[in-house]
Amino acid sequence: MEYSVELIKRYFPDLTSGQIEQFAALRDIYADWNAKINVISRKDFDSLYLHHILHSLAIARVCRFEAGAKVADVGCGGGFPSVPLAILFPEAEFTSIDSIGKKITVVKGVCEAAGIKNIRPINARIESIDEEFDYVVSRAVTDMSTFVGWVWRKLRTGSKGSIPNGILYLKGGDLAQELSATKLEWRRYPIAEMFEEEFFATKEVVYTPKR
Repeated sequence: MEYSVELIKRYFPDLTSGQIEQFAALRDIYADWNAKINVISRKDFDSLYLHHILHSLAIARVCRFEAGAKVADVGCGGGFPSVPLAILFPEAEFTSIDSIGKKITVVKGVCEAAGIKNIRPINARIESIDEEFDYVVSRAVTDMSTFVGWVWRKLRTGSKGSIPNGILYLKGGDLAQELSATKLEWRRYPIAEMFEEEFFATKEVVYTPKR
């Protein structure tokens, strides 16, 4: 089954006409870029709105970013979760970071074509960026202990959204051991409680505040 922007409108009925246009445009924009640089597997592309866009927006069900919030997407790949989140929160400031240059090329091209002004794409490793952020978001880049080691010192305390500053991570599977190894307190939000599609049955947003 191929999904469309209607899936996003169903769960986010308060989108502006401009946001709906941007979400609708993503299919053709990503199709064009994916033909040049394969960032989404061919067999997965028909599920772009379900597997990538709506999945990214699960973070918005946990935290609404305020105007001026600085959000880093670490290991952003082709722009998930930062591209959908930047459309949803146009007043927040997103930095999409990936060590693979061609992925950042895609993010730049997508933002340009979709008119997304609040993403700054950077080709680098997060450890090399001398900057602090309010939130770090990511999608299954590596194990949690490694990820926390990369980003913890890049986070500042405070609250620039509906929950205190921290890490918001999209992850699936059995997480108990991996989360406990970080020695941090995590809150787990099953995505199946946000969206009804079967794809989300084992997927979660995990969150820890910066203390």
